[in-house]
Amino acid sequence: MKLLHRQIFKELLKLFGLTVSCLLGLILIGRMLQLRSLFLSQNIGFLNILELFFYLTPFFLLLVAPISTMLSVFLTFLRMSTDNELTALKANGVSLYRMLPAPVIFCTLSMLFTFFISMWGLAWGMDMFKTSLYEFARSQSRFALQPGVFNKEFPGITFYAHQVNNETGELKFAFVRDQSIDGASVVVVAPEARIVSSPESAEVRITFNRGKIFRQNNDELNVLRFGSYSIRLDLAQLLGGYSFGEEKAKDMTFAELSRIRKDPTLGPNQTAQFLRKVDTEYFKRLTLPLGCLILGMFAIPVAYVFRGLKQQYGLLLSMGLFVLYYSMFSIGVSMGEGGTIPPVYGLWAPNVLYVFVAAVGIRLANQERSLPLVQWLAHLRNWRRAEA
Repeated sequence: MKLLHRQIFKELLKLFGLTVSCLLGLILIGRMLQLRSLFLSQNIGFLNILELFFYLTPFFLLLVAPISTMLSVFLTFLRMSTDNELTALKANGVSLYRMLPAPVIFCTLSMLFTFFISMWGLAWGMDMFKTSLYEFARSQSRFALQPGVFNKEFPGITFYAHQVNNETGELKFAFVRDQSIDGASVVVVAPEARIVSSPESAEVRITFNRGKIFRQNNDELNVLRFGSYSIRLDLAQLLGGYSFGEEKAKDMTFAELSRIRKDPTLGPNQTAQFLRKVDTEYFKRLTLPLGCLILGMFAIPVAYVFRGLKQQYGLLLSMGLFVLYYSMFSIGVSMGEGGTIPPVYGLWAPNVLYVFVAAVGIRLANQERSLPLVQWLAHLRNWRRAEA
């Protein structure tokens, strides 16, 4: 039995690694296409892109781990069922219950790994992603002001400087035109200026010295002289609207979410909508890791009862059941954040349902009984063959 459990566990690990790699690759490629305008405009290097995606990996793993666990268990037992290995083991007195230790240990390890991602890894990854993205934007904001070149990276604002010192941020003969205000145009001209970045407030400040402000409003033109004048620019505009200052529930650690649920005054925002998001995120961090164990156990009877059908039919139905799980989960998240139902009900409902189905399915599979739906599909297949 130890050899059997060892072989099943090895196959589960191989399929899990393959599934996670494929799904993460697809997700990261999609994310790269989504942020392509940001990368092109900021001239971020390939290694920097890989670094940013590495910090996003915990967020994706929280979603990918349950489906990877389920597919690994399903494909392993489906192959054993198709190759009649399960039948041979049954003939030698090895019941399905005696084969459960390997998948149970595998699903438990996957659940613990996902709990680690949920409790600590997700917040760390999002924090590092924000920090790295800000540093890239902060450094690029200086070098983007090349001497003698008009810069339009900030929407509605045009920069120009005749001379630029990239080390100190000093500008000579600087020019700025602000067209972000409807119906008005503001031009600031000064013989010298300086760029100062503020990591704490995620802002870039440009300070002009001894210059003039030209403000045109319809047919009226006003000219003002100044000794010192500052323009503050939010780096979120440079990053396509990505917000640094706003602290979101999905970026917090599980401990922070727990503290805010107990004492809402500890949160950065005490609105009802924010507190609902905190409550929803709290239960999401609990239910998704448990989904690894539940979906893994659910996949065993699904693979076992499809030994009379072709593999593609079983795979399609398995994917359909998995899509159903995530659809229920997504609906629970949306309704929880919207206040339609308490998040505890919406997010725990899919797990409770699939636990029940998994328990019944494993019992039927051990008794070599199929679900009525499977019997109907097998009958339909035999009827088509007879007609042919």
